[in-house]
Amino acid sequence: MENSRPADLALLVQNKLKLTRNKLPLPDLKVLEDLFDCLFYSSMCKEESELIRVTITFLDPQNPDPSPPNYIVPERWSCVAFDHQVAMTTKTLAKLSKAADPASSSLAVYYDEKGCIYIWGMIDQAMHYQNFLNYESDTGSEQPGLFQVSISDIGTLNVLFDYELLATLKHNVLVKRYLDVLTIGPISKMLRKNADFLKITLKAYLEQFHPNESYAEWEDFLDGLWIQTFSRLLLKIQNYQHGGAILIGDNSADLDVKYRIHYERLTLAMVAHAKASIDNFVAESTIKGDLDAGKRSVSKLLYLRESGSFYTKQGTGDEIKGAISFIASQTCVDGVVLFNRSMVSNGFGAVLRAKKMPRKIYVSSTATATLKSLEPHDPRHYGTRHRSMIAYCWNHPSSLGLVISQDGDIRAFSKVEDKLIMWENIKTQQYLTGRSQKQRKADG
Repeated sequence: MENSRPADLALLVQNKLKLTRNKLPLPDLKVLEDLFDCLFYSSMCKEESELIRVTITFLDPQNPDPSPPNYIVPERWSCVAFDHQVAMTTKTLAKLSKAADPASSSLAVYYDEKGCIYIWGMIDQAMHYQNFLNYESDTGSEQPGLFQVSISDIGTLNVLFDYELLATLKHNVLVKRYLDVLTIGPISKMLRKNADFLKITLKAYLEQFHPNESYAEWEDFLDGLWIQTFSRLLLKIQNYQHGGAILIGDNSADLDVKYRIHYERLTLAMVAHAKASIDNFVAESTIKGDLDAGKRSVSKLLYLRESGSFYTKQGTGDEIKGAISFIASQTCVDGVVLFNRSMVSNGFGAVLRAKKMPRKIYVSSTATATLKSLEPHDPRHYGTRHRSMIAYCWNHPSSLGLVISQDGDIRAFSKVEDKLIMWENIKTQQYLTGRSQKQRKADG
């Protein structure tokens, strides 16, 4: 939605709160409008020559933890109250933002009987929340308060309910939905097809070392590992705020590569991590089965196998993280980072030389790119980086191109049948829907 204002975001949040079965008191629309106005204008301020980046949690100081879980994990959040509450203004928010890095904490915010908004404390342990969103952790504890709002850039507010991204107000555009193109639709099919080498390798590994394990039960894990690794790479590139581009394909025509390399460590690390994950799961399952069957001890060999695979799994996870950082930094050089279909990096600083452009490109409002979701656009209206990627993907139909802007926006390009499709507002973080959150809590 274009030409949107903070008031539009406030109305969206109020409607969301009304739909939830929350027994807590809900703020009036005026309170929410004042809250988002203050946050929006604060995003345009600077403190000590740096832009404001902060997260607030809308949390009642009289009842900050209304329904704690039966088992409280050690890394769960806690709230530290100030001696005196502070009126929430752009000035106080800017000052306190220096002490509340969004990667580690958030500011607790609420309103009084007159509807005036104030900051009354700080919430810790936010790193675990961020790690889950960025695929650095498999688990994440629940979030406090009615909702959270993050200032991520100038004029940019992200509203989250627990692990669900409700909407983003970016300047004057209200984005209500991010496209999950990495798990649904043509791009997802392409990425899953690229993961075939990983699946073939692990299928042979299962047959040789764990013949009792069903490959079908591990296939989703391998798809998830592949797509999560790719998501983490995009997130790392976004965090540099330099902009960049990635091209996946096998055709070397129309390419001028300034720095040619052959870096397959990310690929090999994924294979090693998958093997260690399987080894660890099998060892843990065997130990649990023995104990459930009444055995009072575990063999030394089985214990060593379980502990050894656990540490190997941790080590290969760190190796993947390091390889992602190594590749992501290459996007800070002007040009494109090249990958083959097995996620092997073959160079960076590449210039795309294809010249022939399609008369139209089609912007898809859905991940699946159905005909009803396509809107024609003139490719000449885009910048040089986008036009060169459009031309290349048009002339090389099996390729997949992604362009990351300095402000973090990601656009993906691929030719589907006779149309060059562009997807924007792409989901990269591990946001959950309300349904998947309920399933996660049931499983956990």
